[in-house]
Amino acid sequence: MKVQVTRVLVLAIAAVAAACSKHEPPAASSAAADIVLKNGHIYTVDPASPSATWIAVSGGKIAALGSGEATSALIGPNTRVVDLQGRLVLPAFHDAHTHPVWGGLSHAGCNLYDGNSPEDYQKILAKCAADEPGDGWIYGSGWKDGLFPPDGVPDKKVLDAVVSNRPVAFTNVGGHGIWVNSKALEVAGITRDTKDPPNGRIDRDKKGEPIGSFQEAAVELIVSKLPPPSDKAREQALGYARDYFNSNGIVGWHDALVPISGDEPGQAIPPGVPQTYAEMAKNGTLKGHVRLALAWDKKRGVEQIPDLIAAAEKLAAAGVPARSVKFLLDGVPAQRTAALIEPYSDMPGFKGDLHIDPAVLKDAVTQLDAADFQIHIHAIGDQAVRTSLDAFTAAREKNGAKDHRHLLSHVNLIAKDDLPRFKDLGVVVVFQPLWACMDDYMVLVRDRVGPARMEHMYPVMSLLKAGGKVAYGSDWPVASANPLEGIEVALTRLAPGSTGGELLAPDERVTLEQAIESYTIDSAYAMHLEDRSGSLVAGKSADLVVLDQDLFKIPANQIAKTKVLLTMFAGEAVYGDLDVGSAPVAKTASVVLGRTAHRD
Repeated sequence: MKVQVTRVLVLAIAAVAAACSKHEPPAASSAAADIVLKNGHIYTVDPASPSATWIAVSGGKIAALGSGEATSALIGPNTRVVDLQGRLVLPAFHDAHTHPVWGGLSHAGCNLYDGNSPEDYQKILAKCAADEPGDGWIYGSGWKDGLFPPDGVPDKKVLDAVVSNRPVAFTNVGGHGIWVNSKALEVAGITRDTKDPPNGRIDRDKKGEPIGSFQEAAVELIVSKLPPPSDKAREQALGYARDYFNSNGIVGWHDALVPISGDEPGQAIPPGVPQTYAEMAKNGTLKGHVRLALAWDKKRGVEQIPDLIAAAEKLAAAGVPARSVKFLLDGVPAQRTAALIEPYSDMPGFKGDLHIDPAVLKDAVTQLDAADFQIHIHAIGDQAVRTSLDAFTAAREKNGAKDHRHLLSHVNLIAKDDLPRFKDLGVVVVFQPLWACMDDYMVLVRDRVGPARMEHMYPVMSLLKAGGKVAYGSDWPVASANPLEGIEVALTRLAPGSTGGELLAPDERVTLEQAIESYTIDSAYAMHLEDRSGSLVAGKSADLVVLDQDLFKIPANQIAKTKVLLTMFAGEAVYGDLDVGSAPVAKTASVVLGRTAHRD
């Protein structure tokens, strides 16, 4: 039950909060809370009052919190009192870089994510073909570059051996590559005479024949031939992503690449993904704090800025904040498409290429900054990072300092001289902590960049020491969105659950407190949400998560095993329920999407 917050209640809450900040029993009040969670280890991520044992919720907001016994004035006949029995409570998590609709659609198609070898992929493809007979496309996502040494490039022959009479296409886990069979090449009209597009590559054999894999901009040669998802499929995909996020304790996310192509004059909302968000916002079914980054079209220049402004205004009117624009400045190191300052170790003289001319980027960033947009740039190589910082510097010099909190995502490498610039410019780095371990993909990366640069791969601690701010994002569906897995890897620099092995850049490990902050208050800050979420403070939205293990009392390599028992968004249980005292483990989320039920 939610109560109407009157002026009396507001004054009472203020008195309660003031008393609790001193860890003293609050003054008596007639304003009873909707919910009181007591006897917990509540880690608030609030420096002024970092811990508590109870928290009260009224009207979807945190009414009060403190230590010792919760005041009887907060507990009325309709108050739900929950005994946490010592469980850990944290602010609910935020994901500062993710792709919910793509992720949901990926899991609805022919899903390769569970495969761990080319043979696994063949078995999955065979089942998909049997489950959905016909002559139409079979497509999905999830193959791993590291399973195709030495170059991370798969061959069409692997797919042809299973399905040869209908087109097949799979994007890789990172979305920067696509793998097809011979029939797909035929349908797409790809031959040895097809030229590589700008910033793209068709992988070929020694005779120049396409082998069935495409990189970066060349992916569009295949994607443009795939049937687009229906409105219903997109809505189901976003609903799947929302439930998946909630089940992992996430109540806020930044959708990091939302195209607006196809926008027509006079149309209320751009079609496609923006329309899906607007509809769910209207229906009140998003169940999270959402921010969208509108995609910058690399085929166009600054003449597209009025279109971006118009789309953002339409979405804002529909209740969906979208005052961010996403640029893809380079690619990925495994395929040598990331832009580096020094040449690739295994290809002397080649440094990779920027996907946007630096002069165009400076002009675009400066104009968007002046129009009060947050800039979000995919920059993996240290040259891409430097070029981004140069663009932000140009915007600062022209427009003055603005609190836009521009974002750089992924950032595998940062030149030492560039580290202080992040603090100076107020730029937030969005790292993917789960990637910071020596898996098969990182073995490929080491072959490309050499051991010296690997010593500072994902330089999180170096950036923090230089005064920079770090937010965490999963890039889901590229990787699991589970923040607990990400926290473990951030602390250990090993794959989740590992007790030994090669550490990736061990000097870049962070503390538990730092990792939690990067998933909560700092990710909320990156999305301009820190005034309402990201920490447990009276007056903020009641966004919290209850865990079955206390992260402060277990070894770091057991953090990923921790289960979410309850996720609360604005005082509502959006995952689990309030009977957390008797629940040993979290329930498994099951969402029907497309043709199958998926469990994550």
